[in-house]
This record gives sequence, structure tokens and C-alpha cells, in this order.
Amino acid sequence: MSSSEDEIVLSKRVKKTSKKNGSMTSTAASELDDDLPLSQRNNGVVKSKDTSVDEDYEEPIAEKVNRKRKSENGSSTVPKKTKKVKTETDASAKKSDKEPKQKRETKPKKETKSKNAAVKAEKDEDVPTSQNEEKDEDEDEGYKWWEAEDVDGVQKWETLEHNGVLFPPEYEPLPSHVKLYYDGKPVKLSLEAEEVAGFYGAMLETDHAKNPVFQKNFFGDFLDVIKETNGSDVEIKDFEKLDFSKIFAHFEKLREEKKLLTKDQKKAMKEEKERIEEPYKTCLFNGHKELVGNFRVEPPGLFRGRGAHPRTGKLKRRVYPEMVTLNIGAGAKIPEAPPGHSWGEIKNDNTVTWLAMWRENIADSFKYVRFAASSSIKGVSDFKKFETARRLRSHVDAIRKDYTKMLKSELMQDRQMASAIYLIDVFALRAGGEKGDDEADTVGCCSLRYEHITLKPPNKVIFDFLGKDSIRFYQEVEVDKQVFKNLRIFKKAPKQPGDDLFDRINPTMLNKQLQNYMKGLTAKVFRTYNASKTMQDQLDLIPNEGTVAEKVVKFNAANRTVAILCNHQRTVSKGHGSSVQKINDKLKELMWQKIRLKRMILVLEPKLKNKQSHYFCEIDDLAKEDEEHIHHTVIARQREQVLKKMQRDNEKLKLEKQEILTEKSDEIKEKMAKIDDLEKEYKAELNGAKPEVKKNLTVEKLQQQVEVIENRIVTTTLQLKDKEDNSEVSLGTSKMNYIDPRLTVMFSKKFDVPIEKLFTKTLRDKFKWAIESADENWRF
Repeated sequence: MSSSEDEIVLSKRVKKTSKKNGSMTSTAASELDDDLPLSQRNNGVVKSKDTSVDEDYEEPIAEKVNRKRKSENGSSTVPKKTKKVKTETDASAKKSDKEPKQKRETKPKKETKSKNAAVKAEKDEDVPTSQNEEKDEDEDEGYKWWEAEDVDGVQKWETLEHNGVLFPPEYEPLPSHVKLYYDGKPVKLSLEAEEVAGFYGAMLETDHAKNPVFQKNFFGDFLDVIKETNGSDVEIKDFEKLDFSKIFAHFEKLREEKKLLTKDQKKAMKEEKERIEEPYKTCLFNGHKELVGNFRVEPPGLFRGRGAHPRTGKLKRRVYPEMVTLNIGAGAKIPEAPPGHSWGEIKNDNTVTWLAMWRENIADSFKYVRFAASSSIKGVSDFKKFETARRLRSHVDAIRKDYTKMLKSELMQDRQMASAIYLIDVFALRAGGEKGDDEADTVGCCSLRYEHITLKPPNKVIFDFLGKDSIRFYQEVEVDKQVFKNLRIFKKAPKQPGDDLFDRINPTMLNKQLQNYMKGLTAKVFRTYNASKTMQDQLDLIPNEGTVAEKVVKFNAANRTVAILCNHQRTVSKGHGSSVQKINDKLKELMWQKIRLKRMILVLEPKLKNKQSHYFCEIDDLAKEDEEHIHHTVIARQREQVLKKMQRDNEKLKLEKQEILTEKSDEIKEKMAKIDDLEKEYKAELNGAKPEVKKNLTVEKLQQQVEVIENRIVTTTLQLKDKEDNSEVSLGTSKMNYIDPRLTVMFSKKFDVPIEKLFTKTLRDKFKWAIESADENWRF
């Protein structure tokens, strides 16, 4: 084991025990229930060397370099970083201490175009950002941060230029005839109050607006706005007397009008939106272009929240430039604030990576504009996160050995600490934290209460609580017998429902405890480690055989195992039933197509039915009613396709100022006539007639078509199974945040599955570093 201070194990702690003749005395035994309050004792937790370490601690580069040198017996040389991303502990590149850290530049090892772009940006400091971006657009393409000399450090950037944030449009008043009614009478509202009334009126028929808590919170804030602006000519006291129906009808009309817009109108609106957003989408970070994430200031509205959130329905107030702080390079041009406004504050803090911030009123917390998920900053953060999880491999056995010993400690705090780490390690629970009365009642390990677990001897535990995002965590599991015993002690009287199960520890203490094994180790790292380790184990069980579709299903099954471990559940979507029905209908239609092709084969070679009876055994499997329904569906779809094509053609003809097509046009009439003939043909077949076989078709060609249809049936069946299996499990969360993306890349390359089948475009951009650095032999 390394001699560094971050690897002190729990077994080396000084414990205050009292023993007699080799057994625990009554004094020591009583400590299980009678420990002093946390505020009056500190002997139950190992204090790290640096007491300021928290769960977001990141070891400074200088400390890493010094520790590395000591471990090399005083060697003054630091190994240079290779071009490829390292996969072990020292993944971050290090420079000589002779060069001040503040003067280091993040640049590729080779003299690339990115370096030239950075130098050019420094020379053109006074040139507007938009011009610099235009100059560097081609030069910056292909910047690879993972091949840079220094991908980490206290100073995050040398230069930073951006165009600020995009504010939502100003409020457009309702038409004069659209009013809010109170007790049957129209109400004249101030613009501010009218806007808030519109927020509720627009969502009148939603489940949110029918929620009593939502209604209460909205009504309270609505009355506050009326009071602030003297905004009503009628005294409003009773929510039940408010009538939003006229407002709702107005917004419904606007929604319907939007649906009726032509393709060209929608395209023009989209282009205008992109034109407005374009300046805010990117920034210049150390001279190279980076995408900005949430550059839009969230518009005002009514807060909804997840689950049974106590603040649902409260008013999200409009954010003005005076409330916004911008962070930008010292020599960069400050973006202009909207007319009539000014920025709240301008900062030049190069130790942080946010571009703008403001305080929102719902949770009274700060909102930040940060880099996009595909940016180098986010990529470095992800890379470090997964490398930290990989480093846990070297420490996890020692941690498990120590918390197993500590499960029997004579100190209650020790037992609670060990039991909590066990639950986090084995069942991937979050650490949990304190919640205010006005926050959703969600809990994690340290905040579990008496009522959240039920004990069933000899060692079964039922967990039932609301986790993050108010997702219910319900599992019946078997635990270590000593853990079961400890949980029973933690529930011992006088504790009762409402009392904390782990009343001697909290997440901060737990994370500091974990820091003594490995710098940067927190409960969240355990979740990342166990998720990725589970995925690696699951992928190792998959044989490299079958079609791409079959491999994708097996990959998703492995992903689903991780999602279940992490409790990444979701409610079944409203459209799930109809979506499944569409796939079932598609399967029936494919079956009908296959049967019809085989009937055609028998038209050409009737004797084959006896020679290959197993091949033709299914030609009578489809019920007559199902076949008739399929005929109607196919014919209706073909007619709809003709009409849609006619609409597309007419849009082109309008632009060319030519005569448009109608359903009475000869071209359309001819197409419809062919469909009518096909409908008659299907009806005849339904009454027992043999299908018509085209002259160019042979038995071999028809058999090939049957094979194609059978492959489509297999693929569609797999899609249906995948959809049903994943209806209540969210695969995206674990794939995006907890499973090392290099595992997905490894699977893609080793099993010859296109990465597009496993990662969406967004994830391919986010994990470009993983796609380019991992091969088919990579292991977590």
C-alpha cells in the first residue's frame, strides 16, 4: 500500500474501548446506544489531513507532482504525457515546476491549427467576437483536448470571449376580447398580472393545473403580483371563482394555427430562430471555438417540478440583465446588454468555467450558463470522473475489508458509518442530504428514516422511499447478517417513524471518511464504479454472434441491469400503449406479406406444398378479419402517400409559378386508379382467389423476398421486446452519466456494431474523446 496520506485505512484508527478479560464490558457495550451527540465528540471519525476536503475536492496538480516525485525516491524528472489519453491514475499531463502554472497554456502537443488560432485570437483582441469566430471556424475544426499538454489545473483558461446570454422575448398582451373572469365578471389586469394569468390559462387542462398544491401556490403568487402592480380592478379572494376558459381557448387557437402553418412558413420561422441564436451558441475558449450549453435565459412561467414537489405551481419570475453576472476574459469585448438595460456585474475569473450566472427565485439558487456537453471542459470533467472511478479498483478491496470489520465496532457512529458505506457500495444508494420543509421529501442513505426500511429476519430488508427526482426506490434484498443486526439496533426504541436511521453521521462526514482511502473518493464515485464494473461484467457474458439488431438488444439488456442497480426508473409514457400497438400492427402486416409471397410461390409451383410442408405451414395462420384489416390499412396508407406527395409537389410548383395539382388531375387520378385496382385484387384474394404473380417473378426471387421479410420480422420483434422491457427503466441516464463511455465504444468495435446504434448524436459529440481513444480491447 502507498505511504501517502490518502490511503490511511479505517483499521488504523484509535478507538476508545473498555474491555475486561478479553470481552466487552457493560460500559463499552452501552456505548452502542449512549454515544455522545456529534457536536460533543470527534473520536468516531478519522480526520483527513486536510479538513477542508469535501465531495467536490480535486487534488491540485502541484500536489500530484510532489507526491509522484516522492514515490520515485526523490527523482526530479516527471514523465511526459503521451499523445493518447492515459487510462490509469496519472492521466493528467504534468509540466516542470520551473514553469509557473498561471502561465501554462492548454494547447496540442503538435503545432496544430488550434495553436495558431489561439495566437491569432490574442492578436485580434479588439476584433468583435463574431468576427474572430468566423475567422477561426475552419481552423478550429478537429480540436482534440485529450491530446493537449495540460488538460487540468487551477487556472481554467487564458482567454474567454462570448456574446452573453439570450433573453426570452417580451410579453405580448392578450387580445382585448380575451379576459380573465372572476365570479362571472371580466377582470382588467395589469400586463404583469395578465402574463401570470396566461401561464395558468394556457395549461388549464393539464394534470398540473388540476393539482391542489399547484393551484394553491399559483394563486398565492398571482395575488402577490396583483398586489405589487395594483394589477386588478376587481378584488380577487377565491380561486374557485376564477374562470380561465377564455384564455385557454385563445392559446388553444394559437396552437391550432401553428399546426396549420405550411412547410415553408415553419422553415422560415426556424431559420429566423437560428439566426437570432447563432451568436450565442459558441464562444472562444483559449483561442478555439467551443459550444455553449444553456445560453438561453429560462422564460418566466409556472414551476412544475418532479414528483410531489411542494413548490409546484409557484411563479418563475422573469430574469432581467441587471440580475445577470457575466464572466469573460479581461481583454475581451463586453457584450452589449439589451436596450435600456445593463449587466449586474462583470467578472474576469479564470478559475471557473461558467460564462454567466443569476439567482432564480424558486429555490433561491444560482443558475449558470456553462459549456455544452461536447465541449473540451465537459470532456475533461467526464474523463476525470471515470478515471477516478477506475482508480477505485485499487482501493475497493481494502475499503470493503475495513468496513466489514467496522460493522462490529463498539462505537455507534462507527457502525452507522460502516453500514452506510456497505449500502452505498452494494446497492448503489446515493449519500443523501438534508432537505428543507419546502423541498421534495427525497432521501438517500444518510437521510433514511425509521419508516423507510422494514426488517424481515433472518437478513432481508425492504427499502421503500423516494429517491432523486421523487422516483420511488422499492427493493427487497438480502443483506449481510451483521448489517441486518446493525439496522435493527438503529431502529431500536425510543426511535419511531420520522426519526433518522443514521442519526450519528451525515454525507459530509461519510465522504471525508472515504477521502482517507483515495483522494476524490465520494459516495457518487462508488455509484460510477459499480455501474461501470457491472456493465463490464455484463458485456463479458455476451457472445460475439448474431445480427447487429440482436447484439444491440443484448447490449441494452446489460445497460438495463445497470439502470436497475442505480434505480433509474421512469413512468410509462402516455404514448407507450399506442407505440406498442403500432409495432404489433407492423408485425402482422409483415406476416401477411410473407404469407402472400408464399402463396405466390405455390401459384408458380403447386407441388412444393407437399415437398416442403414445413415451409408453407403458416399460410393459413392469419385470421380473415386480421387480413381484411391489413388490406384496409395498406390501401389507406397508399392513398395518403399519394396526397402527401401531391402537396409536396404543389409547394415546388407554387415557387415555379406553375399550375398546381388537384385530386382531379390526370396524374393523381391515374395513381388512385391503380390503388383501386389493388384494392379489388385484395378483396378477391380474401374470397379465396389466388394472388396475381408478375411475369418477371420466379420461385427463387420470391423466396429471397420471403427471407428479407423474415429478417425484418426478427428485427421488429426484437425492437418490440426491447421497448416493452425498457418501458419503466431509463437507459439514457446510466449511459450518459454512470457507465464509462469507453465500454460502449469497446463493445461497438469488438462486436462490429455501428456506434450510431448505441450512442445518439448528442452522446457521440459528448463522448468523442472516448470514441477516438478506446479500442476493442479496452477494459474498465
